[in-house]
Amino acid sequence: MFKISAGLGCVFAAAITASAAQANECGEVSLMQADWGSAQIVTAVSKFLMEQGYGCEVTTVPLSSNPALASVSETGEPDILTEIWTNGAPAYQGLVDSGAIIPVTEVLSDGGVEGFFVPNYLVEEHPELATIEGIAANPELVGNRFHNCPEGWTCLNVSTNLMKAGGLIDAGIENFVHGSGETLAASIAAAYENKEPWFGFYWAPTSVLGKYPMTLVDMGPHDPEKHACNITAECATPEMSAFPRSEVVTVLSKEFMAENAAVSDLMTNLSFTNAQMGETLAWVEDNNASYDEGAVHFLTTYKDVWGAWLNDAARDKLSALLQ
Repeated sequence: MFKISAGLGCVFAAAITASAAQANECGEVSLMQADWGSAQIVTAVSKFLMEQGYGCEVTTVPLSSNPALASVSETGEPDILTEIWTNGAPAYQGLVDSGAIIPVTEVLSDGGVEGFFVPNYLVEEHPELATIEGIAANPELVGNRFHNCPEGWTCLNVSTNLMKAGGLIDAGIENFVHGSGETLAASIAAAYENKEPWFGFYWAPTSVLGKYPMTLVDMGPHDPEKHACNITAECATPEMSAFPRSEVVTVLSKEFMAENAAVSDLMTNLSFTNAQMGETLAWVEDNNASYDEGAVHFLTTYKDVWGAWLNDAARDKLSALLQ
């Protein structure tokens, strides 16, 4: 396990000791603790800033998106749902409309991104590969293969139908279905190591795209009706449509936002780009680190980012870490 350096540990320990001596200015706060990587980082960073900058007493509640939304609608808890992927949460919009929850920021400012990718080094050499038409016209430049999702993933149907609609199958590109997400990720790593062609489906933010810079292939705009057909294996007339961008948000319970202006402002400011999150997740993976250690890495690497999230009082408390 990667160990935080002694010097860095002392700096954080000093901040914790100083803050612990302060009164709990904001009281108790409960945070959703989801189990995927980006959400773990968001929650760990939020918890640290609330405790050390705002004097909060923070507890985390292990919940994924839909159970968290059900809990906050029924009980008002947790106070803060740190990372909700709205396209996978059917109850989300109804709770927003009813006023039970209040979205305050796109916590992943680029949104959740899915699509077809090629390595940057291929696009730098062959700019035409940045479009689906360019790939269909030059299948040999991507190795005549499309790396598709494993069986059981929704993206398998969508990707296969987009291959048909984009003329990729007619161009002779093999639809290679991976046996697992691990082999799909490993194929990107292997291609990068040898600077070989690669073309396939992936998504961000992830540690993989944090390590290996990839270009999202232009497939035109997203069309909800076309995408709805493409999702099904039985789609009779596949048509081109980009994958939908998922809005990824932080939401607060109505009661908490009304009573906690300072922390609400913090969470309104708190937002990560996919590049920042991908780099942090890649660091966690490369160092066999915990997500708490990943949060420390983010806090030490992106001081100018999170420093701008704080109010003046919290910035003063955390000034030692901002130097």
